Amino acid sequence: MEEIKIGHAEDKEGFTGCTVIICPKGAVAGVDVRGSAPGTRETDLLNPVMMVEKVHAILLAGGSAFGLAAADGVMKYLEEKGIGFDVGVTRVPIVPGAVIFDLGLGDYRARPDCEMGYQACLNAVENNSAEGCVGAGIGASVGKIKGMEWATKSGLGMAHLKVGEVEVSALVVVNALGDVIDPETGKIIAGVRNESGFESTEEIFRVNYKKVYKFTNTTIGVVFTNAKLNKAQAKKLAQVSHQGLVRTIRPIHTQFDGDTLFALSYGDLKVDFTLLGIMAADAVSQAVVRAVKTAVSMGGLPAMKDLMGVLKDDN
Repeated sequence: MEEIKIGHAEDKEGFTGCTVIICPKGAVAGVDVRGSAPGTRETDLLNPVMMVEKVHAILLAGGSAFGLAAADGVMKYLEEKGIGFDVGVTRVPIVPGAVIFDLGLGDYRARPDCEMGYQACLNAVENNSAEGCVGAGIGASVGKIKGMEWATKSGLGMAHLKVGEVEVSALVVVNALGDVIDPETGKIIAGVRNESGFESTEEIFRVNYKKVYKFTNTTIGVVFTNAKLNKAQAKKLAQVSHQGLVRTIRPIHTQFDGDTLFALSYGDLKVDFTLLGIMAADAVSQAVVRAVKTAVSMGGLPAMKDLMGVLKDDN
């Protein structure tokens, strides 16, 4: 992935951070928003009918809408490097982004800002495989229907798939209202806890059907491929990629989530689109599982790796 650089920066005391995916040569991009409470930036530009053909970075951040300020730092860095859309007097970097709500963990006054976005760019390297509680994933959690005290720590997960010359990767920050399901077993592996293990968020909704809830969550991510796509195809790939979330998070795409996935095409390889969709959904699914498996306990929230011993003993 020489055409892609990934960088993270975080506030380890405030439990918030940001992640930047830099495309120095530019990449064709698409986006699909399925949740009803998104926090996004520059997504209108990704509509296939809009003029700008390529983006130069994608920002994923914590801090709710405040975290979108980190994009200013990304733009500053890219302009200094001469990367962006040529407008004659300068180059304007195109930096779409999306945020999660992580203000309920750590210090709500700690938010990604211009300086943090710039630092994430300085930290960006090729083949960055950092996962878990890094970057935008440091404040992520899942299973919050009973409040943060019963949630499980989550994070950022990655997956890379290859079929012949075709490469598809996914980077996902999992901060869902719902539970994370292992698609191979159908069992909850991270989510809302009780005294003896996990319980189903969907079942809690059913039992308490008269109760009106209010939450703030969101799962966000990026799928990138060396296949050649136009803007319409990139948008379609972002849409199909959501199948990976459907397989692994329940419930998903709720009115309390702003679930948003971007798709990036940085190569020239001609590939059957159906194969790309299959690979993208698989990559997202694997990245979601990795996000909870690589997370560590933080801020008073236990992570899956610390809970599994207890659950095994109870079973």
